[in-house]
Amino acid sequence: MTVTCRQPAPVAAPPARLALKTDGPSRGLLDGAWWPRSRDLLRELPALTDALDPVWGRITRIAVNPEHWPVIPRKVPVNGHVVKVGWFTSEIDPHKLLLLSYGSGRWDLLVIPPETGARSAARLLAAASDYDGPPLTASALIAADRAGRAASTADRPLDPDQTREYEGGTRVAPPAVSARAGDVSRLIIGR
Repeated sequence: MTVTCRQPAPVAAPPARLALKTDGPSRGLLDGAWWPRSRDLLRELPALTDALDPVWGRITRIAVNPEHWPVIPRKVPVNGHVVKVGWFTSEIDPHKLLLLSYGSGRWDLLVIPPETGARSAARLLAAASDYDGPPLTASALIAADRAGRAASTADRPLDPDQTREYEGGTRVAPPAVSARAGDVSRLIIGR
């Protein structure tokens, strides 16, 4: 009896979800945003660096704030090279990722929490990659988005029972929600 074992075909990681500023007159505080699918840096960073290497040059080092990352690997293998990972508590915003490319420069990305809903993530991706927006820090952008969601939740129409009790049975029209950003030049990778 002969047993043949087949190796499963390697499964490609899904592409990184990114929005990057294109080259322009001012860089601002952020160069774009990244929306990882989990808080597992060993699993998430290869897709991110694969997407950024052709755009920004080979990424050699990454630094994070450990507040939102349960495990920080010292090195991450990425398609033929190794990316070194470090962490700093007071020097790096908890919602930011710092990337260094040998000889090419430094980039700062807003890190959108993985559990963020698609609408909020879309707003944050657009805000971090927009040249016309206010120069906010990564944490300030996250806080502003959360405050906006809290305000829109407070303005949400009452449920049908509350509507009958407080509005005499008439339904309150929901407020208009605009999740679209202005028409700006940006590079968006992944979905």
